[in-house]
Amino acid sequence: MYKDDLFTLCLKYCKNREEAQDNLQDAFLEIFRKIKTYKGSGSFEGWIKRITINKAIDKYKKDSHLNIVINNDLLEDHNLMDIETLERIPLDQILKHIQELPPRYRLVFNLYELDGYSHKDISKLLNISVNTSKSNLHRAKSLLKTKMQNPTHVSPKNLTSNGN
Repeated sequence: MYKDDLFTLCLKYCKNREEAQDNLQDAFLEIFRKIKTYKGSGSFEGWIKRITINKAIDKYKKDSHLNIVINNDLLEDHNLMDIETLERIPLDQILKHIQELPPRYRLVFNLYELDGYSHKDISKLLNISVNTSKSNLHRAKSLLKTKMQNPTHVSPKNLTSNGN
Protein backbone atom coordinates (compact mmCIF):
# COMPACT_ATOMS: atom_id res chain seq x y z
CA MET A 1 0.00 0.00 0.00
CA TYR A 2 2.82 2.44 0.82
CA LYS A 3 5.47 1.00 -1.49
CA ASP A 4 5.19 3.59 -4.27
CA ASP A 5 5.12 6.62 -1.96
CA LEU A 6 8.07 5.35 0.05
CA PHE A 7 10.02 4.49 -3.10
CA THR A 8 9.48 8.04 -4.38
CA LEU A 9 10.71 9.31 -1.01
CA CYS A 10 13.78 7.06 -1.29
CA LEU A 11 14.53 8.40 -4.77
CA LYS A 12 14.79 11.90 -3.33
CA TYR A 13 17.45 10.84 -0.86
CA CYS A 14 19.43 8.34 -2.92
CA LYS A 15 21.76 8.87 -5.87
CA ASN A 16 20.10 6.28 -8.11
CA ARG A 17 17.25 3.77 -8.37
CA GLU A 18 19.32 0.84 -7.09
CA GLU A 19 20.31 2.70 -3.94
CA ALA A 20 16.67 3.79 -3.51
CA GLN A 21 15.52 0.16 -3.79
CA ASP A 22 18.05 -0.89 -1.16
CA ASN A 23 16.95 1.95 1.11
CA LEU A 24 13.30 1.00 0.64
CA GLN A 25 13.99 -2.60 1.58
CA ASP A 26 15.98 -1.53 4.66
CA ALA A 27 13.16 0.82 5.62
CA PHE A 28 10.50 -1.89 5.31
CA LEU A 29 12.60 -4.27 7.40
CA GLU A 30 12.90 -1.59 10.06
CA ILE A 31 9.17 -0.81 9.89
CA PHE A 32 8.31 -4.48 10.35
CA ARG A 33 10.78 -4.77 13.24
CA LYS A 34 9.35 -1.71 14.99
CA ILE A 35 5.65 -2.08 14.11
CA LYS A 36 4.76 -2.91 17.72
CA THR A 37 6.26 0.40 18.86
CA TYR A 38 3.81 2.44 16.77
CA LYS A 39 1.44 3.91 19.36
CA GLY A 40 -1.29 5.13 17.01
CA SER A 41 -0.63 8.78 17.78
CA GLY A 42 -0.01 10.71 14.60
CA SER A 43 -0.40 9.27 11.16
CA PHE A 44 0.98 5.85 10.34
CA GLU A 45 2.16 7.18 6.99
CA GLY A 46 4.15 9.92 8.72
CA TRP A 47 5.69 7.34 11.05
CA ILE A 48 6.86 5.09 8.19
CA LYS A 49 8.13 8.08 6.19
CA ARG A 50 10.26 9.17 9.14
CA ILE A 51 11.75 5.66 9.38
CA THR A 52 12.46 5.72 5.63
CA ILE A 53 14.18 9.11 5.81
CA ASN A 54 16.19 8.01 8.85
CA LYS A 55 17.39 4.93 6.96
CA ALA A 56 18.68 7.16 4.16
CA ILE A 57 20.41 9.41 6.70
CA ASP A 58 21.96 6.38 8.42
CA LYS A 59 23.35 5.21 5.06
CA TYR A 60 24.73 8.68 4.41
CA LYS A 61 26.44 8.79 7.81
CA LYS A 62 27.90 5.31 7.28
CA ASP A 63 29.20 6.14 3.79
CA SER A 64 30.08 9.76 4.44
CA HIS A 65 33.64 10.39 3.43
CA LEU A 66 33.25 13.58 1.43
CA ASN A 67 34.43 16.81 2.93
CA ILE A 68 32.64 19.73 1.33
CA VAL A 69 34.85 22.78 0.87
CA ILE A 70 33.45 26.29 0.71
CA ASN A 71 33.78 27.87 -2.70
CA ASN A 72 32.97 31.57 -2.55
CA ASP A 73 32.04 31.60 -6.26
CA LEU A 74 28.88 29.69 -5.35
CA LEU A 75 27.87 32.26 -2.77
CA GLU A 76 27.99 35.22 -5.16
CA ASP A 77 24.86 34.35 -7.16
CA HIS A 78 21.75 34.94 -5.05
CA ASN A 79 19.21 34.99 -7.89
CA LEU A 80 16.74 32.15 -7.85
CA MET A 81 15.75 30.44 -11.04
CA ASP A 82 12.60 31.93 -12.51
CA ILE A 83 9.48 29.82 -12.14
CA GLU A 84 8.79 29.67 -15.89
CA THR A 85 12.17 28.04 -16.55
CA LEU A 86 11.61 25.57 -13.72
CA GLU A 87 8.12 24.65 -14.96
CA ARG A 88 9.53 23.69 -18.38
CA ILE A 89 11.85 21.07 -16.87
CA PRO A 90 10.24 17.61 -16.55
CA LEU A 91 9.88 16.35 -12.99
CA ASP A 92 12.01 13.27 -13.67
CA GLN A 93 14.83 15.55 -14.89
CA ILE A 94 14.62 17.64 -11.71
CA LEU A 95 14.76 14.46 -9.63
CA LYS A 96 17.79 13.30 -11.63
CA HIS A 97 19.57 16.59 -10.89
CA ILE A 98 18.76 16.27 -7.19
CA GLN A 99 20.10 12.70 -7.18
CA GLU A 100 23.36 13.93 -8.74
CA LEU A 101 24.03 16.38 -5.89
CA PRO A 102 26.81 15.46 -3.48
CA PRO A 103 25.33 13.41 -0.61
CA ARG A 104 25.39 16.11 2.07
CA TYR A 105 23.89 18.72 -0.24
CA ARG A 106 21.21 16.28 -1.39
CA LEU A 107 20.26 15.37 2.19
CA VAL A 108 20.06 18.96 3.38
CA PHE A 109 18.13 20.05 0.28
CA ASN A 110 15.60 17.24 0.60
CA LEU A 111 15.16 17.56 4.35
CA TYR A 112 14.67 21.33 4.20
CA GLU A 113 12.93 21.97 0.89
CA LEU A 114 10.95 18.80 0.32
CA ASP A 115 10.24 17.45 3.79
CA GLY A 116 9.98 20.65 5.82
CA TYR A 117 12.69 20.07 8.40
CA SER A 118 14.22 23.15 10.04
CA HIS A 119 17.95 23.86 9.90
CA LYS A 120 18.06 23.15 13.63
CA ASP A 121 16.51 19.70 13.09
CA ILE A 122 18.85 19.01 10.16
CA SER A 123 21.87 19.98 12.23
CA LYS A 124 20.87 17.42 14.87
CA LEU A 125 20.11 14.66 12.35
CA LEU A 126 23.36 15.08 10.43
CA ASN A 127 25.61 16.21 13.30
CA ILE A 128 26.47 19.51 11.62
CA SER A 129 26.04 23.13 12.67
CA VAL A 130 22.97 25.15 11.73
CA ASN A 131 25.20 27.41 9.61
CA THR A 132 26.64 24.42 7.79
CA SER A 133 23.10 23.27 7.06
CA LYS A 134 22.23 26.70 5.67
CA SER A 135 25.35 26.93 3.52
CA ASN A 136 24.91 23.37 2.21
CA LEU A 137 21.33 24.24 1.25
CA HIS A 138 22.53 27.34 -0.56
CA ARG A 139 25.22 25.36 -2.40
CA ALA A 140 22.71 22.65 -3.33
CA LYS A 141 20.39 25.27 -4.80
CA SER A 142 23.27 26.88 -6.68
CA LEU A 143 24.36 23.56 -8.16
CA LEU A 144 20.79 22.67 -9.08
CA LYS A 145 20.33 26.03 -10.74
CA THR A 146 23.50 25.54 -12.77
CA LYS A 147 22.51 22.02 -13.79
CA MET A 148 19.00 23.04 -14.78
CA GLN A 149 20.08 26.05 -16.77
CA ASN A 150 22.95 24.24 -18.46
CA PRO A 151 22.62 20.46 -18.02
CA THR A 152 25.99 19.68 -19.56
CA HIS A 153 27.94 22.02 -17.25
CA VAL A 154 28.83 20.87 -13.74
CA SER A 155 31.97 22.25 -12.20
CA PRO A 156 33.89 19.62 -10.20
CA LYS A 157 36.06 22.36 -8.64
CA ASN A 158 33.28 22.97 -6.12
CA LEU A 159 33.95 19.66 -4.36
CA THR A 160 36.91 17.88 -2.88
CA SER A 161 37.08 14.51 -1.24
CA ASN A 162 39.84 14.10 1.35
CA GLY A 163 42.26 12.91 -1.29
CA ASN A 164 39.97 10.08 -2.46
